[in-house]
Amino acid sequence: MAHWSAIWPVLAIYLAVAGAHLAGTFRGGLGGPGGRRAVISEAALFQAGLLLALLAIVSPLRYWSGVYIWVRAVQDLVLAIVAPGLIVVGAPWAALARSVGRPQIGQRGADGTIAGPAPWWLRWPLATVVAFNVIWLGWHLPALFDRVPVSTAAAAGEYAAYLGAGILFWLQLIGSRPWTPAAAPMRRTALLVGTVAADTILGMVLVFGSGVFYRYYGNPAHHVMTVVDDQQLAGAILWMGALPPMIAASVAVLVRWLNDEESADLSAGIDRLLTQPSSAWPSRPRFR
Repeated sequence: MAHWSAIWPVLAIYLAVAGAHLAGTFRGGLGGPGGRRAVISEAALFQAGLLLALLAIVSPLRYWSGVYIWVRAVQDLVLAIVAPGLIVVGAPWAALARSVGRPQIGQRGADGTIAGPAPWWLRWPLATVVAFNVIWLGWHLPALFDRVPVSTAAAAGEYAAYLGAGILFWLQLIGSRPWTPAAAPMRRTALLVGTVAADTILGMVLVFGSGVFYRYYGNPAHHVMTVVDDQQLAGAILWMGALPPMIAASVAVLVRWLNDEESADLSAGIDRLLTQPSSAWPSRPRFR
């Protein structure tokens, strides 16, 4: 716990974004869609995601990520999947807009809430998810993976790519008030499944690989576990660590789909199956 890093640009960005979000939140009041509790919960989730991203960069996690591959795997999961997911669920966009003098995002509906179509850069779900997976897998190639611990520029590029691509990834798949995803729920679920498959392949390569892929980590710290053991543990972390958020997102998308207008046709079909068809024969006349 002694290896903390005072990276002043990162700390300055964190303080600026966190402060702007809090100022925008209180400037807009604690009322809104869902009430006071919903606004406070969203603000807490965003601040938690922002803090997790900061800790992944300045805490001892960053130092030990240059010593052990499995610690690096934990850092990657936090920066690319966990922290961006919390940031998107926290829906900070309206608060951040208010802090810079833009009180509204989108159009105000009849119920008083602000909602609108996603910007053009959020209307490419397939391209965004493919780009996220390319970035995720690309930074785990040995040439780039071994470069990050020895190059400040490479490390900054990896952190920025993970956070940026992760935020866009979750925006496309789970949405973030006031925007809703452009893709249909079943398509979003398929994109989540595809991402899990790509991460599974990466994890399997590391878990079942018998050679050393990341030669930078052949350091004296591996006197208890070998580099191959460290590499296999990292693969298991990447493999299993991405599953809970992906499964939770898939369940949330499917549950929302069941309550969406797209389920109307399914409900109508079930009603037709359960309703007893009337007979084509005329009913028997009754005598008075």
